[in-house]
Amino acid sequence: MLTGDVALAGLWRGLGGEESALSAVELTGAEPALPSSFAIGTAAQASIAAATLAAREIARERGGPTQTVHVDMRHAAIAFRSERYLRVDGAPAPELWDKIAGAYRCADGWVRLHTNFAHHRDGVLRLLGCANERSAVQDALMSWRGEGFETAAAEAGLVVTALRSFEQWDAHLQGQAVASLPVLSLERIGDAPPQPLPPWTADTTQPLQGLRVLDLTRIIAGPVCGRTLAAHGAEVLLITGPHLPAIAPLVIDTGRGKRSTHIDLRDAAARETLQGLVRDADVFVQGYRPGGLAARGFSPEDLARERPGIVCASLSAYSHVGPWATRRGFDSLVQTASGFNVAEAEAAGIDEPKPLPAQALDHAAGYLLAFGVQMALLRRAREGGSWHVRVSLAQTGRWLRGLGRLPQGLQASDPKLDDVRELMEESDSGFGRLLAVRHAGRLSHTPPRWQRPSMPLGSDAPRWIT
Repeated sequence: MLTGDVALAGLWRGLGGEESALSAVELTGAEPALPSSFAIGTAAQASIAAATLAAREIARERGGPTQTVHVDMRHAAIAFRSERYLRVDGAPAPELWDKIAGAYRCADGWVRLHTNFAHHRDGVLRLLGCANERSAVQDALMSWRGEGFETAAAEAGLVVTALRSFEQWDAHLQGQAVASLPVLSLERIGDAPPQPLPPWTADTTQPLQGLRVLDLTRIIAGPVCGRTLAAHGAEVLLITGPHLPAIAPLVIDTGRGKRSTHIDLRDAAARETLQGLVRDADVFVQGYRPGGLAARGFSPEDLARERPGIVCASLSAYSHVGPWATRRGFDSLVQTASGFNVAEAEAAGIDEPKPLPAQALDHAAGYLLAFGVQMALLRRAREGGSWHVRVSLAQTGRWLRGLGRLPQGLQASDPKLDDVRELMEESDSGFGRLLAVRHAGRLSHTPPRWQRPSMPLGSDAPRWIT
């Protein structure tokens, strides 16, 4: 099994980070951090450390203090399931999962349904021709073969996957496409002169202070990227359509540090508003299905023409190549499709799918996106150009798989809120008083913090304030 140091070094070198910077990092703690046969603690520690070390390098590039980085594995692992520990006014946040979401037997195995959005739930029920009850869904699925239902659901724009082992995923065309990719990529997509980072002054307190980020993401992975950039001082403006569904506890947890506005990209005038914001932005992060924003005129290439020097970051479920490149997906589904639920079940000695004890692909992908964005900002400052960072849940899963296994990991304790209270912080918000997990990556002189409270979607005007 790889250690956190080795995993971090692989990420850092993969995007061309300066070798000497690694000596500034202190990683503490040991596996198993969560009850899993996979090295989730190592993945959490390495991905959070990569994003934190990149922030350290940006501060140094600006003439700021030379800092050390510290990430404790236990804290990082708890951050990987921050939504589980969130409390609002002392009470648990609203339930994440729809009542029929989850794994079901079918005629030849298992499938997993993701029905947290009403239109996905209603589409699955129409396809099955059954009532909105788990027992009815289970009965209806027994007449379907797994891959047949997976395909029918995808053709209907729904989110369902059949259960596969690692061997089956490796033989699948999409698994083979993902196997050819790095964990994340950074590509120059346009020319622009170097754009030095704002100089560090007596008023500068955070590495990303003065940088502007447009966050067009939902659920966990993309929002974690924006939340991380905000923790290091960026002005992050979250943009969503007023008609789009959202999951309340995730909005609350990942909205810390951000402003939030509504822009309906179906409307031409609204698209003009977004284009105006793009012209003054440094970073554009998007997590919609590949091609979705391009159809509205906001592909990375469009953005680079509109704003030379922009850093674009794209998150997808199954990557940008292969037959599933445009397929919708979420962490739980990618786990199911790519072998994790089978491998974890085998390690536990059970015969039904077993999910990981965290949405680890989502959280790791979010921190990797933040890492890639910051490395692109450094490249822009030194070399110029417009840049495109790509991360997918499937690539992130392959990286997690490559970190190695923990034969006894499932025997680890499963931390509850009372076990981790020292890792929590309280803050006011537009939803009430929050108790939430602190940022796990520490910098010695500019500790990360969220300067703006989490607010309901659409609370702010669509404009920059700095």
